[in-house]
Amino acid sequence: MPIDLALTPEHQLIAESARAFAQAEIAPHIAEWDAKGEAHPEVFARMGEQGFLGAPIWERWGGSGMDYISLGLLCEELERVDSAYRVVMSVHVGLNSLTLMQWATEEQKQRWLVPQAQGRKLATFALTEPGSGTDAAAMTTTARRDGGSYLLNGSKLWISLADLADHFLVFATVDRAKKHKGITAFVLERGMAGLTTSTIHGKLGIKAGNTGAIYLDDVRVPMENRIGEEGEGFTIAMTAIDQGRFTVAAGGVGLARACLDASLKYAHERRTFGEEIGRHQLVKQMIAKMGQGIEMGRLLTWQAAWKKDRGLRNTRETSSAKWFATEHAVQSALDAIQIHGAYGYSTDHPVERYLRNSKAAVIYEGTSQLHTLIQADYLLGYREDSPLRCAPLPSQAYAG
Repeated sequence: MPIDLALTPEHQLIAESARAFAQAEIAPHIAEWDAKGEAHPEVFARMGEQGFLGAPIWERWGGSGMDYISLGLLCEELERVDSAYRVVMSVHVGLNSLTLMQWATEEQKQRWLVPQAQGRKLATFALTEPGSGTDAAAMTTTARRDGGSYLLNGSKLWISLADLADHFLVFATVDRAKKHKGITAFVLERGMAGLTTSTIHGKLGIKAGNTGAIYLDDVRVPMENRIGEEGEGFTIAMTAIDQGRFTVAAGGVGLARACLDASLKYAHERRTFGEEIGRHQLVKQMIAKMGQGIEMGRLLTWQAAWKKDRGLRNTRETSSAKWFATEHAVQSALDAIQIHGAYGYSTDHPVERYLRNSKAAVIYEGTSQLHTLIQADYLLGYREDSPLRCAPLPSQAYAG
């Protein structure tokens, strides 16, 4: 099969539209919003009006039916301006909506997925707890059957959009002794009795995004709000994370591009020893590595997208893309600060914000250490893809 890496005119238009939106709606204000720690949900609403919040969801469920290359381009362009707005795509679209498209019943899709894809409701994903992150099977949030409903008790931490979301895809265990086999998925709605949220203050980065906690105190959840079967929640969560990791990988490419953009500009403006600093060999070395890593990260991300668009298992490829792209974003931010010298250490230039933002992505959606182990296990033959069902094809162009 021939390899064609050229973007289609439709892909180019999507990238240009996302770039124009980010430059007009976010770029002029982001330094102030970040400094003040302000999330601006009105921008999320405008993202919904642009079709971003339903980009890969089929049209029959209120979305635009875009493919994964398109979703990747949207995430790349948004994070090129600021990570907080790519996070919305990761959580609302990747972790929640795409999961509902794969696992929810038709009635559930009409109830929750359609308004999410149309941008009328904002959604999040709640797996991490104060005492469990990578070790999801150690969760302590419980779901106890009580007649025709469940009573949920526990708490979730480091939840993006916690104080802003309307819908919550929450994971709880029906039997802690069963570990991951007891985990079950539910959709909760803001306003349910016993469900409260709070915002985390004092974060290192992504300060223009809302991150918080969810508290569940005898929250009564109807049976029809359960996604999948009892004990199927761990599998559902892992398929969701494959989607979220893809958006993070694409965002990492965008953040590295932002670092390169700023570095190129400064390398032409700043002069030392009678010439632009871009003429100095070690500055060239850092810039060359940034550019090379961007291309590598994008190709890895597109490889995962290619498999996703064809309904093929892509855990290995998505993990590799996320691992590489986010690590490269951190290194690009460090090098960008080095190129800027003392100015890079101040808020007069955006590179210090890029560094603060970059660090989160090598922790969430699986730490770099976890992805190192995943990739090694594939190579050593200790791990292979199970016949876990894949997400429905996002683009109806592949329906045949």
